[in-house]
Amino acid sequence: MLVRTLDEITDTDADVKSENWRSKRIILAKEGVGFSVHETTLYAGTESFFWYANHVEAVFITSGEGEIEDLATGEVHQLAPGSLYLLNDHDKHKVRPRTDITCVCVFNPPVTGREVHDENGVYPLITEEPAPATV
Repeated sequence: MLVRTLDEITDTDADVKSENWRSKRIILAKEGVGFSVHETTLYAGTESFFWYANHVEAVFITSGEGEIEDLATGEVHQLAPGSLYLLNDHDKHKVRPRTDITCVCVFNPPVTGREVHDENGVYPLITEEPAPATV
């Protein structure tokens, strides 16, 4: 069993910050469970372009409001607490928070924590062997 708090992650290598967002990577590939879990804050008044060409991502909004635009269709969806969006087709998208948005993100395959968005908004596919189990 693994129990981890956000306080344990804050200001460590697993706490990744940019001008538009902050992502606390709670579960990573090294845990060997087939997915990663992050708490992400998207900052009010920003616009972020993402395209997870190598990952599927589910995002559950816990606080804040904004919108997500599907760049393939031009559809805009409103985001609020209780909303979930699933990027199951490697969807190119933009997120525009009106207020700070806090969300829980799940990635498959899991991220290692070393990924950086490239110029296309893509995370590279980095694989990592799980840490050995402890007894």
